This record gives sequence, C-alpha cells and structure tokens, in this order.
Amino acid sequence: MENFASTGCATPGDVRKKQQAGENIRIIDVRSREEFDENHIPGALHLPLEELENSISGLDVNNIFVAACGKGGGRSAAGAEILQRLGFRATWLCGGTFGWLDEK
Repeated sequence: MENFASTGCATPGDVRKKQQAGENIRIIDVRSREEFDENHIPGALHLPLEELENSISGLDVNNIFVAACGKGGGRSAAGAEILQRLGFRATWLCGGTFGWLDEK
C-alpha cells in the first residue's frame, strides 16, 4: 500500500495522520458481530471476514481500506488480501483494534 508502513500493515498513527490530512480512509472491522459489539474503532464499518467478499457492492473504489481485527495480522491481513484481489486499495491495521484503542 503506497505511503503506508513497509511492514505490510499500517500503524494506527499512520492511519490517523492520513485521515486528518483528508484522505479517504475507511476502516473495515472484519471480526464477528459479538467482537465488534464488544468494542470497535469509532466509525469502523463492520463486514465480517466470512461475508466480506459478498459485501463489497457498496464500497467506494476511491477509498483506501484498512482491515482491522482484534490484534492485527490474522483476519485483517486476510481481509486486506481479499479486498486487494477484488481491485481495492487495501492494507491491514498493525496492532488491530486493541492497538488502535490503546494508542491515544
């Protein structure tokens, strides 16, 4: 993902900076409904990983998508891969939802 961390994922700080700069960044939480309801990143779109591929019709191709799970790297990396395969610009969130909420 251009201009994101070279680790393959985007840090919460990188994502926040891009959002503040006015870039069209959308966070997609790919966890289960129960996990999402328990705690999530404010403004995140909830599309569970198992439903992601069939739920993309409303997604704007002009956005950059950042997939998030709990700790980052498992489901979120898989979600970013699905989005990329379908033609979207996407990466995953380093540290996941917990990392985002811990970093203030």
